[in-house]
Amino acid sequence: MAATTDLRALAETDARHPIAPEHLHRALQTAPFVYVPGTFNTRDIGRLNTLSRPDHGGQKQHGIRPGFLYRTGGLSHLGASPQGQAMLRDTLGIRRIFDLRSRDEHAQSPDPVIDGIEGVWELGTTREKAATVELPLFVDGQGEKGYVAMYLEVLDMYRGIFGEVLKSVRDRPEEAILFHCTAGRDRTGVLAGLLETLAGVDPYLIQTDYLLSRIGYEPARRQLLQFAIRGSGIPVDDTTDLAQFYEVPGFLNMASLRSVCWDAFVDAVADKYGGFEGYVRTALGFSEDDVRLIRKNLVEAP
Repeated sequence: MAATTDLRALAETDARHPIAPEHLHRALQTAPFVYVPGTFNTRDIGRLNTLSRPDHGGQKQHGIRPGFLYRTGGLSHLGASPQGQAMLRDTLGIRRIFDLRSRDEHAQSPDPVIDGIEGVWELGTTREKAATVELPLFVDGQGEKGYVAMYLEVLDMYRGIFGEVLKSVRDRPEEAILFHCTAGRDRTGVLAGLLETLAGVDPYLIQTDYLLSRIGYEPARRQLLQFAIRGSGIPVDDTTDLAQFYEVPGFLNMASLRSVCWDAFVDAVADKYGGFEGYVRTALGFSEDDVRLIRKNLVEAP
């Protein structure tokens, strides 16, 4: 599973079907995935450069330095795993955890307090709302319209915490950080793509990192599907047959990750902000010198 093409092929597994356990186990042992007890969908985004795109002859790509930025899914089970907490702090050297979730998500399931690691959460904008999904927007095509609307809203609503992450990269480059939402898929994926773009990561590998959440959230697939269904306004519990919801117009597109949807979002960011760097400067208020220092700290160790 070391080849990018193998991981991407596995990431394209239909959302309606589970990934075979033997394939999943092998993939989760492959960089950029990192196994940390009590977590899921955990990756060192600096290890994307261990992968190669098919048309680059196996050459490694430049990008974010390894061991600096980590992404993951929700940490609700980490509190019961002293081993996982110790691994984050002592093995990976993480010093700050950024919680990208909404006020309600944060209140209902706060991150565990870990000795030696600072937790950072910031209330979203006054427009923040619960994690909801407008399924009608996902009906056409492969759901591009829905993803563009949802991800542009993420850029708007989570400006505060996104800015805090960038300040940490700018001002504390010696401190490894971890950021997460609930699934480690959408809000986390938007922030990861932003950071990777600033660092000059190959767009194909940024796409790949986005798609890899299909593999990463597989261990928590049922719970996350329930979360998505509730977000679309439909009551559901542990006894509900989830298969029926794939017939609801737009739901399969919303539950799937596809490169065309990421590309459509990137195009929308270019149209609205002039690209991710434009967003960082105009929406988040960073200067040209700030961006230059952030880029340097992403790729070079202090």
